[in-house]
Amino acid sequence: MRKVVSVSLGSSSRDHEVVAEFLGQEFIVSRVGTDGDFERAQQLIRELDGRVDAIGLGGIDVYLYAAGERYALRDGLRLMECARFTPVVDGSGLKNTLERQAVYFLRDRGLLEPGTRVLMVSAVDRFGMAEALAGVGCRLICGDLMFAAGVPYPIEGLEELAKMAKKLLPEMAKMPFHMLYPTGKKQEEKAANAAKFAAYFEQAEVIAGDFHFIKRYSPDRLEQKTILTNTVTQKDVQTLREQGVKWLVTTTPELGGRSFGTNVLEAVLVALLGKRWEEITAEDYLDLLEKLRLEPRLERLN
Repeated sequence: MRKVVSVSLGSSSRDHEVVAEFLGQEFIVSRVGTDGDFERAQQLIRELDGRVDAIGLGGIDVYLYAAGERYALRDGLRLMECARFTPVVDGSGLKNTLERQAVYFLRDRGLLEPGTRVLMVSAVDRFGMAEALAGVGCRLICGDLMFAAGVPYPIEGLEELAKMAKKLLPEMAKMPFHMLYPTGKKQEEKAANAAKFAAYFEQAEVIAGDFHFIKRYSPDRLEQKTILTNTVTQKDVQTLREQGVKWLVTTTPELGGRSFGTNVLEAVLVALLGKRWEEITAEDYLDLLEKLRLEPRLERLN
């Protein structure tokens, strides 16, 4: 049986393991949280190297994108370089393919239309989704500065995002990742400054992007909203239902009651392709996704 493991800087309370079949091959798919302990994550990757088919990196990105430019995060590269034999992926390959398709999936079902107001909590880590949302005519507010840096400045549209990214990301990419993103126990806590961003959630019809940013900064009520994200547990789904969310859409399918992160699914695809990660193209992923017939999870909560 093949095995892929997601090593996450997130909370170990979200750990999960399932056995699933992809194209006739059985996989053990597991997620191991290190509670924000960077050195423990490095050690775990070294221990798994050469013993599993692929490793995903959760709770951290390696690459961010804006307007065709790629920015590498220093801490993400440090984790990736801990493995010498097993491919390590951060999910960015699927964020540029699968997550675009999720947007078209929603449009085709009438859940997105030109003029839909979307709060994208972070666009540089999901630029494929952001481009697709803009492409179908949504009115996009990007929360990258608000939720990663605490700066109350909404970025309006992809052109402004690209300018900001070019100016800020080269330096921000050198910062310790925990300063930019909630890791460990912070993933279970509301941000102290969440209230000052509540209006952006209230004004949006669709809230899209990283679930931990959504969970950490959203107000108590999200009446009639559509949430487009992934990496949700059954407990998260119940919380969203109690908040009044109407539709939950996860870009990755449900496996054993859980939608894993894109890094997990990308690790499965890399194992199936049997190619070096550097040699895999977007077309490789799209061809394989078509064979797997994977669709987003769409669930009406209220």
